[in-house]
Amino acid sequence: MTRYLLKRSFTMLMTLLGVSVLVFLMVHLIPGDPVTYILGEFATQEAIDRLKANLGLDQPLPLQYFAFITGVLQGDLGTSYITNLSVMDQIIQRFPITFQLAVYSLIIGAVFGIILGIIAAVKQNTIFDQLAMLISLVGISAPGFWVALFLILIFSYHIPIFPISGYDGFYSLILPSITLGLATTGNIARMTRSSMLEVIKQDYMRTAEAKGVNVVRLIQGHGLQNALIPVITLIGLQFGHLLAGAVVTETVFALPGIGSLAIEAIATRDMPTVQGLVLFMAFMFIIVNLFIDIIYSMIDPRIKYD
Repeated sequence: MTRYLLKRSFTMLMTLLGVSVLVFLMVHLIPGDPVTYILGEFATQEAIDRLKANLGLDQPLPLQYFAFITGVLQGDLGTSYITNLSVMDQIIQRFPITFQLAVYSLIIGAVFGIILGIIAAVKQNTIFDQLAMLISLVGISAPGFWVALFLILIFSYHIPIFPISGYDGFYSLILPSITLGLATTGNIARMTRSSMLEVIKQDYMRTAEAKGVNVVRLIQGHGLQNALIPVITLIGLQFGHLLAGAVVTETVFALPGIGSLAIEAIATRDMPTVQGLVLFMAFMFIIVNLFIDIIYSMIDPRIKYD
């Protein structure tokens, strides 16, 4: 395991290095000039040149990248052009909201998705199977912004149970979590069904059933445990996507999380913030996948990494 972790750490560093190069180049290719945005269209050339020099934008791209990656290695993601605040401080301030939203959404998606998938597999080709797959199809197909607006209309306007927008504790995250959890439920349900159907056909399942093993114990102890590996893989990927992909949901519900920060940074051409956010989310995505690999060996002792 130690050697495996060392290999993954090296791979992680190489991946982050590649991401840093790509995001740096992409940010500098985005149309628009942050200096013009800050100073306005009628700024003098002298003021523009002075601000570019202060921000280091008058340097060649290789030197700008070197300054950026040097700061990253020291734990400094730069300073926002617009707010003049540390990018890392802004991420630390906003990330807990996005993290909570992703966790709650994943819990909703995993619980309901696995239950629907098991029902669909056990009751294959019945009305229960068709209903479960219909729910998963709706979850996958329904646009996130439409689901969010529908939930706001019902549960914030007609039945004022939850706040319409903003963040004021746990209740502010319930509707956004349902919005994101719906799509996650659909994906996990389909994967669980497919994986369970493969396991159910195995000889050891027939043998256990012939021996009179209780149906619940048969599904939970023999079936689900062996069908979880691909499901857990998908859950890990979904969690990474939820962390990085909550932009629309956070915007609709006006949540001050990472997604809304990214939208603000892109709109204002705040290059350090965009670079820092993408690099941070790439790091989180890699960490989540490493954690999933470790869980594999806990679920199935036959999986070894040495």
